[in-house]
Amino acid sequence: MKNLRNLIKLLIGGGLLLSLTGTAAGAEEAPPVLDSGNTAWMITATVLVLFMTLPGLALFYGGLVRAKNVLSVLMHCFAIACLASILWVVYLYSFAFSDGNAFLGDLQHLFLNGVEGLNGGDFPETVFVMFQMTFAIITPALVVGAFVERMRFGAVLLFTALWLTIVYVPVAHWVWSSAGWMLEAGTPDLAGGIVVHTTAGVSALVLAKMLGPRKGFPKNVQPPHNPGMVMIGAAMLWVGWFGFNAGSQVAANEAAGLTMLVTHIAAATASLTWMVIEKIKTGKAGLVGIVTGMVAGLATITPASGNVGPVGALILGVLAGVVCYFACGFVKDKLGIDDTLDVFAVHGVGGIMGSILLAVLGTSTFGGSGVENVGAQLKTQLIGVGVTAALSVVGTVVIVFILKATTGLRVSEEEENEGLDKSVHGESAYSLD
Repeated sequence: MKNLRNLIKLLIGGGLLLSLTGTAAGAEEAPPVLDSGNTAWMITATVLVLFMTLPGLALFYGGLVRAKNVLSVLMHCFAIACLASILWVVYLYSFAFSDGNAFLGDLQHLFLNGVEGLNGGDFPETVFVMFQMTFAIITPALVVGAFVERMRFGAVLLFTALWLTIVYVPVAHWVWSSAGWMLEAGTPDLAGGIVVHTTAGVSALVLAKMLGPRKGFPKNVQPPHNPGMVMIGAAMLWVGWFGFNAGSQVAANEAAGLTMLVTHIAAATASLTWMVIEKIKTGKAGLVGIVTGMVAGLATITPASGNVGPVGALILGVLAGVVCYFACGFVKDKLGIDDTLDVFAVHGVGGIMGSILLAVLGTSTFGGSGVENVGAQLKTQLIGVGVTAALSVVGTVVIVFILKATTGLRVSEEEENEGLDKSVHGESAYSLD
């Protein structure tokens, strides 16, 4: 009997010892381990986002302009992709994602110095660098739609470099860096309603105003030269957007699946909503209209795609189709601003609307998640959008004055009449011989 009691004491003591040692070991944070599934998904998402610009956005914008300017648009998108990539490696990534302070990163990752390992997650930091690079590529490329057919090519490149530095990178740091003040304030923006669409949309409006309208605007503006090209480009944007939004969950998991689903729902809903409005207003349901509605839906769902459910996506899709449709007319007809391809009305208005309304639609009432106090979240979102819009306005104004003093801003009247394809690039998109 005595031996039995001793055995029981030994077993209990041993169990306590194992429990304590296990707790101590668990207190030490395990090193991250590479997950091949997440790595493969992030590489795929990166390719999809690059596909949005090249060739998606390029073809979408290219089909919307006149035949004599289509190559200039393709050239702008391609050159911006190259320039943004190099600048991202040299210093933009460091400013955006190194620790620094709440407002801007430092130079610890200059020329990608120290970029190695798993970035604290379970896929290589090099993949994260490349994924975020594709966002830095498409955002200034979106602004192209505001100045097509009339801006100097040298000015386009200098604008891109300065704008990424002054506007895009600070906002990316605020929202997506672990040290950013908007992240600390609890401002959700999964894939860039604030970082991408608010910055690009507001800057596009300011730039279009300061650049001045195309010759013949608004009475003698010609329709898109190739609606078929527009649809092809738009379809590529739709497919690529899954990498944009679902990829921003940075894992192949349930959250990425739901994000993909609500992204698709909003795009489809906004497309049909835009088509119906256009049919009622003009008597025709046009191809350019339905695909523009799709882009509006995608821009609107982007910031909210990590918080809303299917019901919220349907609501945002309807609102995107209605609000962005009428915003296009308001900017051109009421404000008299030749934002040529409706960058502000579609991307700016859509991104701002989605960023604000996630405070309501991200609640459990609408099948969302992550939002508990609507009033507090709404205030947070309004501050985030407002500060970003203000920086975009001031930064763009400063850049335009720099361009006027250096490269010049606008092509000559003769070059505009001939078309930028021939006068600036010495090529022609179509040969009729």
